[in-house]
Amino acid sequence: MGVSKDKPVCLITGLGDGTGGACARRFHQGGYRIAMLARTQERLDRFETELEGSKGYQCNVMDLDHLTDIAEQVAAEMGAPEVVIHNAAGGSFQSFLGDKPDHLERNFRINTTSLLYIARATAPAMIKAGKGAIIVTGNTSALRGKANYAFFAPTKAAQRILAQSMARELGPKGVHVAYVLIDASIDTPWTRHLRSDDPPEDFFCKPPAIAETIYHVAHQDKSGWTFDVDLRPFGENW
Repeated sequence: MGVSKDKPVCLITGLGDGTGGACARRFHQGGYRIAMLARTQERLDRFETELEGSKGYQCNVMDLDHLTDIAEQVAAEMGAPEVVIHNAAGGSFQSFLGDKPDHLERNFRINTTSLLYIARATAPAMIKAGKGAIIVTGNTSALRGKANYAFFAPTKAAQRILAQSMARELGPKGVHVAYVLIDASIDTPWTRHLRSDDPPEDFFCKPPAIAETIYHVAHQDKSGWTFDVDLRPFGENW
């Protein structure tokens, strides 16, 4: 039996086995059809099999024209998204004196410029409907620049300010924009491999917990919207 096209659509950029995948599962559980954007077709195929009614679109968000085309394709094939989760992320961690300064522009394109383009492609339908949500996943670098984060932190700070500008413009039109700042190491296989000190389980922020918060934020009553949402494990030193 096919999935009803009356169910709303949630579009997620940066689908993976961490936050993106957890959001796909949570919104699917909540009755959404999921439009999933990722660079890896194998990953999209796997989630399509798992989540009935979902559809994968192979896309590198750095290709802004293709990203816009994909957003239009999603609207034509599945319907205009009611929720957009911008989870695609690019990062480089080295001294600002390092040998890859071009990574600043690369990361800016992934983290910030692609947010602008996906929002421009999807917000008009939300405005017309008088409802919708655009949720951006961020991290502590949006608020502070640490050593060896010079090619990354500026792009996340700009991402947050762009989202804030969007929120102030779209909010009065019925569209909720929020920035979910994750102050933690997210529990994924690759983040665990980066650790040599074998931290305890409660050191990590669990993707399903992040997804649960994002789902809640996307469904807040208009009389009580939030913009900045901080998430961290209970034991995090902040």
